[in-house]
Amino acid sequence: MPAMNPETTLYQFTLCPFCNKVRAGLDLKGVAYDTIEVSPRTKVELPDLPSEAPRKVPVLRIGDRVLFDSTDILNALDETFPEGPRLLPEDPEVRGEAERIEDWVDTEFIRALPTVIYGTWRAAAQATRTIGKASKFGMFEGLGVKLGGPMVMRMVAGRILKKAGRSDGKAWVGECLDQFETWLGDGDYVCGDTLTIADVAMYGGITCVEDFPIYQEIMARPRIAAWYGRIDARRRGEAAL
Repeated sequence: MPAMNPETTLYQFTLCPFCNKVRAGLDLKGVAYDTIEVSPRTKVELPDLPSEAPRKVPVLRIGDRVLFDSTDILNALDETFPEGPRLLPEDPEVRGEAERIEDWVDTEFIRALPTVIYGTWRAAAQATRTIGKASKFGMFEGLGVKLGGPMVMRMVAGRILKKAGRSDGKAWVGECLDQFETWLGDGDYVCGDTLTIADVAMYGGITCVEDFPIYQEIMARPRIAAWYGRIDARRRGEAAL
């Protein structure tokens, strides 16, 4: 049962891994919330933001409080919604490890994901359909996304690869998965027996590619598939929290 809390709204973009990460955290904490899909072009749906905040998603409004940056949002959930499982371990050593891996997910794994989501014409076209289905575009904006979206997305993927000094997005994601499996080992979660912010970040990133071929390749890794299923069950309330 979702916790009774102040009115909570997540401003998101469907294929944004950082938004998926926040959604996963909210769901695992049992927080009831609404979502508002933000146009990636105009961003007019965003609420009034603090002066230091960039105009990008995710943004979480909790009552009159506006939070931005996926890591800062997840960090605030334990204090704001103490009813659900803690995302930040109380043990300083475990907490430090969880924060280090969560930062790696943001800067390495999530950075690599667009290169496989948008990396081929077929994948870019699928991404365009997914965005179009979730977004409330006007007629002309929707047509522009449908016609120009795949080309723009392919350019984005190319720029990310070039900036990272890489040429193969699939291999990059594979290296990230290898590293995560090493950290995971035989544990239930990446930092041992307890779910942490590191698991939430990685899980959120993977949920972003569920409609794409790379997801099946990720799930072909038994350790990751078991870990993912464990968190997925908790998210749906099928396992004890």
